[in-house]
Amino acid sequence: MLAQRMDMFKLSVGPVQYYWSRDTLTAFYAEVADSPAHTVCLGEVVCSRRHEMKPEDWLSLARELKAAGKEVVIGTQALLETEAELRSLRRWVEQGDFMLEANDTAAVRLLAGHSPWVIGLHVNVYSAPSLAEYAALGATRWVAPVEMSLPDVGKVCPPGAAVQSEVFAFGRMPLALSARCFTARHHHLQKDHCEFRCLDDPDGLALRTREGQDFLSLNGIQTQSGTVQCLLGEREALQAAGVQRLRLSPTSQDFAEVLRQFDAVMNHGASSSEAIAAVQALRMPGPLSNGYARPQRPGMVWVNS
Repeated sequence: MLAQRMDMFKLSVGPVQYYWSRDTLTAFYAEVADSPAHTVCLGEVVCSRRHEMKPEDWLSLARELKAAGKEVVIGTQALLETEAELRSLRRWVEQGDFMLEANDTAAVRLLAGHSPWVIGLHVNVYSAPSLAEYAALGATRWVAPVEMSLPDVGKVCPPGAAVQSEVFAFGRMPLALSARCFTARHHHLQKDHCEFRCLDDPDGLALRTREGQDFLSLNGIQTQSGTVQCLLGEREALQAAGVQRLRLSPTSQDFAEVLRQFDAVMNHGASSSEAIAAVQALRMPGPLSNGYARPQRPGMVWVNS
């Protein structure tokens, strides 16, 4: 039984990257509470103008998920620009009830030396010495950059390291952040008067090449991949890299089934090829890709295992 548990992956539901209504979020997390997910990361990590959920709403939801047996982590905002956003960050650090995931170096500075915390996707760590520095500041978990191959993840954080590795295993990949709001600009609006148009795009605003190929996705100030990362066929490579946790980023449709398929393949020996075919048949926001998991491959391609 011990060997079986060591072979299992903890499934982590990443923060919702998009602007969803309060009712949509409530229904979504009710499904997550009854899912195989081990960990849930909550909070607004992209844009401080998104106010469907207030901090106390997130904390109330966190307490409900904890009561349902989930580990809860609060994700901090990834790009801080104003004093108001810094004050909000300080309040999250001071709450003390839930572990935080730092997505900005300001959060790293405030969390250093305090309770254990998570290195988020937006704090770029690309070497073992860099990871060791963050570990000395209290980080106990690292979410690897999306563009890092699995062999490189294993080199930065070898199997058996004190810091746990978490890999972005599903979802549109967050690639960049900007002070400008691309969604507002698309609608010929100013950032401060955006009319909250992000609500119209529950999986981001697709950007395609002239040939019609999925290229990028616009999500307010965030740029994402046009494809959907899916590492269902990489179980052995993930194990070889010493990865313990798989991050699944929410999509607006069929996410509960995605969680079920990942749990079946990663933890119960189900066929990865059948699971991939099942996920491809779901209502995905874009085609699947896994190129970044392989050394020296373009991120948007699909490589058969």
